[in-house]
Amino acid sequence: MRDAVRSLWSEPRAPDPPARTWFDGALVATLVVVAVVESLLRADATRPVALVVCVVPAFGLLWRRAHPLAVTVAVFSVAMGVDAVAGAVTGESMALYTTAYVLLLPYALLRWGSGREAGIGLAFVMGTCALSSWISAGVTDALTTIPFLLLPAALGASVRYRASSRVRAIDEVKLRERELLARELHDTVAHHVSAISIRAQAGRAVAATDPAGALDALEVIEREASRTLAEMRMMVGALRQGDEAELAPQRRAADVARLAGRSGDGPEVVVDLSGDLDGLSASVGAAIYRLAQESITNAVRHARHATRVTVRVAVEDERVHLTVRDDGEAVAVSVSSPGYGLVGMTERVTLLGGTLEAGPTPERGWTVDAVLPRTGAST
Repeated sequence: MRDAVRSLWSEPRAPDPPARTWFDGALVATLVVVAVVESLLRADATRPVALVVCVVPAFGLLWRRAHPLAVTVAVFSVAMGVDAVAGAVTGESMALYTTAYVLLLPYALLRWGSGREAGIGLAFVMGTCALSSWISAGVTDALTTIPFLLLPAALGASVRYRASSRVRAIDEVKLRERELLARELHDTVAHHVSAISIRAQAGRAVAATDPAGALDALEVIEREASRTLAEMRMMVGALRQGDEAELAPQRRAADVARLAGRSGDGPEVVVDLSGDLDGLSASVGAAIYRLAQESITNAVRHARHATRVTVRVAVEDERVHLTVRDDGEAVAVSVSSPGYGLVGMTERVTLLGGTLEAGPTPERGWTVDAVLPRTGAST
């Protein structure tokens, strides 16, 4: 229990709180208008003082994400403090109903504040509200006020947990994609090194009797070594786990042709290849194949009533262009919450220095468009 409390207390602030937007200004403006109307309609409130006490703290909502503890303490100090004083003097609450906007602050406190700020802020909020309610209406109202304050706080903590869980899941997908890419690069390099070793042994065996053969072996070794160094540069910054290397060569861009055809009742896959596919680096060729494979799999699983998936790979002077398009029915897609498969594809393309765009086409279906440099990311 002590460790759990210590962990919550040391919890940092939620990363990247949203900047202040037009919605925040519109919210405050609406609260001001509603408070003015309420103060004019209510005869039981001391209208000038109640209006000021309600309106002035409302402007603190503009900074509730960036400074949740400071805003919460300031707003509750003014709103509840003045109400408590009025209750002690007159025996009645003078707060407007519009002051209920203070419930946004416990939510913001748990959603964006650190663990220390959340603990201090909640204790201050419950203390001031309970004291104000006790002075104005008695012990019963003071006790019933606390659940109303904890409800938005629990909602803020729940939203924060869900957001943190998604961030962790995306990071795990990126890490797995980095490991997979590093593994493929490692295996390709191992393949090249194997070829170098074999050629070196052959050159050594014929050096005495066939100098020309030994020279040919050296040329092959030089070429393979250059390609190996290029692939090794691609591994910088990537992570992988220590698995045994496979000496078989990895998939290449030309292997995309193997994905053509039809599987069961799924859509027909049509592949169109053009350009010098053999001139691509091993990592880029493997990436093209994996991207096409993943895109086709997504189309088969998720494209409703799709009959055809078209895959085009075009190698140009300095780049290779992959387009995968299906003719399924258009569906509504949340751009802010892409699937984890798309996150992994984007991570792979980014690591290789390319770009990827995916989304519904204007007429029908879904399109994945990736552009990668022929030799991978520059170092």
